[in-house]
Amino acid sequence: MPAELHPSLLSQMGQSELEQDELAGLDALEMETAAAPALIRRFLTALWPKAAALVIALLAWQVLVWSRWKPEYALPGPATVFPALADVLRSGLFWSALGTTIRRALSGFGLSVVIGTLLGIAVTRSSHLRRAVGSLITGLQTMPSITWFPLAILLFKLSEGAILFVVLLGATPSIANGMINGVDHIPPLLLRAGTVLGAKGWSLLRWVVLPAALPGYFGGLKQGWAFAWRSLMAGELLVIIGKKPSLGVRIDFARQLNDTPLLIAYMIVILVIGILVDTAFGQGERRLRRRRGLVEDN
Repeated sequence: MPAELHPSLLSQMGQSELEQDELAGLDALEMETAAAPALIRRFLTALWPKAAALVIALLAWQVLVWSRWKPEYALPGPATVFPALADVLRSGLFWSALGTTIRRALSGFGLSVVIGTLLGIAVTRSSHLRRAVGSLITGLQTMPSITWFPLAILLFKLSEGAILFVVLLGATPSIANGMINGVDHIPPLLLRAGTVLGAKGWSLLRWVVLPAALPGYFGGLKQGWAFAWRSLMAGELLVIIGKKPSLGVRIDFARQLNDTPLLIAYMIVILVIGILVDTAFGQGERRLRRRRGLVEDN
């Protein structure tokens, strides 16, 4: 049996444990209070360049209005446009139009991701297919989306199919090329290492090729979204479907009424959506690069 501890020693041990608990609690509190300013500092660091760019753009816009380059009814200033933008955001018709446009964008881009990914993988796995369609994919990517609309209208009339057709042709080549470029930049040593470890066929593709090609593929996704969004806006301006309001239709409606503040207000909405999506892609790309050790944690 162990000897009994002296009561004074027990008291000292209890006090020591209590002091350690208090110190641990203080350390945790200091870490939390230190983490909060760091988070705020990172947020402000990321925010101020965008805020500064916005202020510069607004100032340049106002200076252009003050220069009388165009009459105010043709080029109104921010003081005229922003009240119109506030009215737009309070309108139920705007939210219906926004829902239609976002639904078209997501469905078209999602289908482009599936087709572009499969096409890119197929091209990288077959040298004959690469020689056959590799240059064709790049050629399709360089074609302006607007040139496809006469054919799309002839094939699908003024329908959702015509818009989807052009969105697919705008986004799919970029996504396929992203996959191809990602695979082409995989170090051969990595592929040999995977083969030595027993990866073949689908397992090599799943566990080695696709993860290694992810940075290039992600860049293709980002570019594909940009092409899809531009194609969709062009399509909504040209293909107007009854009882289906959209952002493009609202812009054309404002143009017909010569309502320049309303037109610019809808253009600002489209610009903001593009910036938000690009920011989301940028955050995803940064996380990917950080996981690969390409970005230092600040």
